[in-house]
Amino acid sequence: MAKQGAYPFFEMDVSKMMSDFKVPGVDIEAIMASQKRNIEAVTAANQLAIEGMQAVVRRQAEILRQTMEETSAMVTEMMSAGSPEDKMAKQAELVKTAFEKALANMKELAEMVAKSNTEASNVISQRVSESLEELKAHMAKLAADKKA
Repeated sequence: MAKQGAYPFFEMDVSKMMSDFKVPGVDIEAIMASQKRNIEAVTAANQLAIEGMQAVVRRQAEILRQTMEETSAMVTEMMSAGSPEDKMAKQAELVKTAFEKALANMKELAEMVAKSNTEASNVISQRVSESLEELKAHMAKLAADKKA
């Protein structure tokens, strides 16, 4: 690990350093503020994505637990059926039920993932829109300053 002071460039306040450079028509503070909001938006989107994936993993674990319980109950139920024909009919019914449940679970998980992705991408999309508006306002200000 690097000791304190080993990299003084990285310890400087970047916004202070950048504000020392005076470039006509460029508002360094506005650029830094915009970049900060960009980072905050990406951080928020990542947090939403992580929370969404955690919810999916929790739901998958719950589905697995339920499936194990249901499988145990089905095996017991199937073994208690009478004749071989009854057992086959019961097995077909149980397989159909299990298949339908698996499809419903897959759909639920897919919807959870889609919702999480939509929420995260909405944060980024909103920030991109805001950033474009900021750029538009800055360009309008430059044009107005140039005319004056």
